[in-house]
Amino acid sequence: MKTIKGPGLFLAQFAGDAAPFNTFDGITRWAADCGYAGVQIPSWDGRLIDLDKAATSKTYCDELTGIARQNGVAITELSTHLQGQLVAVHPAYDMGFDGFAAPGVRGNPKARQAWATDQVRKALTASRNLGLTEHATFSGALAWPYMYPWPQRPAGLVEAAFDELARRWKPILDHAEECGVDVCYEIHPGEDLHDGVTYEMFLERVGNHARANMLYDPSHYLLQCLDYLDHIDIYKDRIKMFHVKDAEFNPTGRQGVYGGYQSWVNRAGRFRSLGDGQVDFGAIFSKMAANDFGGWAVVEWECCLKHPEDGAREGADFVKAHIIRVTERAFDDFADGGTDDKANRKMLGLEG
Repeated sequence: MKTIKGPGLFLAQFAGDAAPFNTFDGITRWAADCGYAGVQIPSWDGRLIDLDKAATSKTYCDELTGIARQNGVAITELSTHLQGQLVAVHPAYDMGFDGFAAPGVRGNPKARQAWATDQVRKALTASRNLGLTEHATFSGALAWPYMYPWPQRPAGLVEAAFDELARRWKPILDHAEECGVDVCYEIHPGEDLHDGVTYEMFLERVGNHARANMLYDPSHYLLQCLDYLDHIDIYKDRIKMFHVKDAEFNPTGRQGVYGGYQSWVNRAGRFRSLGDGQVDFGAIFSKMAANDFGGWAVVEWECCLKHPEDGAREGADFVKAHIIRVTERAFDDFADGGTDDKANRKMLGLEG
């Protein structure tokens, strides 16, 4: 068995224009001071990383790694959540997602998709240059507007969407294979890959590609009323990344899963700081240890109530308290009888 690494912190929710959050040096010093051992970098944030340079310069990547190490943390993974989202966008979401793209490709869906694909490929190359083996992203979505089957979906609609999604991602996955990096899709509402069934639909279409893996985040499963513990056992061989994020679901007589278009504070389902929600992290960390997950436990802080810096500091301690240092021997080894094959056969009555 392997001991989970951590705690790590996803920096996307903390990067900003004021020090120490506006430079990689400053934010990594701050993360280490909060108690983190690793940081996950949002590749779209130029204040923290120059993605073009990281994809072309091993020297630059060594400098980034050195800054992190000097400040007391490791780089855990890169993320292309925003760029991955743009690999596949239904026209209904063109305006909503356009702001994720570089200014030069906004308003041009074909150019935006090409830009997004190139961004993910660059991030995979940069991951290789940084010595990383996992990469976080979103799948994007073509079928999501038809998630609820009313009006009735025409035959073949969803199949066509997943065929196209796989067509767009297969070359990226092949590039990931060349880089020796796993693409870990965060299974997330709003993406076509939003639960186990949809992940399997995609996986089948990319030929069970070895690099098409999962980022496990139980908060999104709790808010879908999905069994997030059984999910670990089902997909243990595909779960390569872990976001530690809490949530709560408190349905009322007025609202449930869909939330009535309310703000995060007023939804029945909402994200919470670690320990303030309903996710059973004791059981999750136990299953991860039993299933030999040796990756990073990375805090993705999202909460509609608590201040982010408080949530970050509490999150580091929370993860430290939940990581299980796995045992190297059985607890009852003291009672080992020191038997052998001959003795075993005798115990079974197979020898006189």
